[in-house]
Amino acid sequence: MFGKTKDNATDKDQAPVGVQPLQRAAMTQPAAAPEQADKTSTISSDMTVVGKITGDGTVKIFGRVEGELRASTILISDGAHVEGEVAAEDVTIGGSVKGTIHANRVKLNSTAVVEGDIFHRSLAIEENARFEGSSRREDNTLATPRLPLSRPAAQAAASGSNGKPNGAPGGEGHAAPATD
Repeated sequence: MFGKTKDNATDKDQAPVGVQPLQRAAMTQPAAAPEQADKTSTISSDMTVVGKITGDGTVKIFGRVEGELRASTILISDGAHVEGEVAAEDVTIGGSVKGTIHANRVKLNSTAVVEGDIFHRSLAIEENARFEGSSRREDNTLATPRLPLSRPAAQAAASGSNGKPNGAPGGEGHAAPATD
């Protein structure tokens, strides 16, 4: 093969020469296909992950996840279980999710069981899917942080009835100073 000319096409070296166009074709393909394949992560059906999963590509869940799940695209297959917050551009659910979902596009397949709130731009629910919770349409669900309580409500819960911390002047059990 090395140092031989193409005129020797009749001898046994013909097969490797035929492979060369395939190798050249593989080298000229755009690099996007291998990069996309590298950005797909899978949690298999016999695996349980506890903690936070974050990625830029696609995450396919066939097993169980307990914790926060963030990626560009999330696919939760039939039989998979997720407990925790889910955030992505696209979320497709065939299994069960217990927690809050933040995604621009959400699709609940017919086998989906969702218990929690869905914040979305687009929501599709197939027949026989089960969804218990509330859904709210928002233009960019990924940019809006969520808190369990609104800030004023959280501050009131952490302080006395007048908004000052317990034990502070003017708080519970203390008289407010008089002002003229």
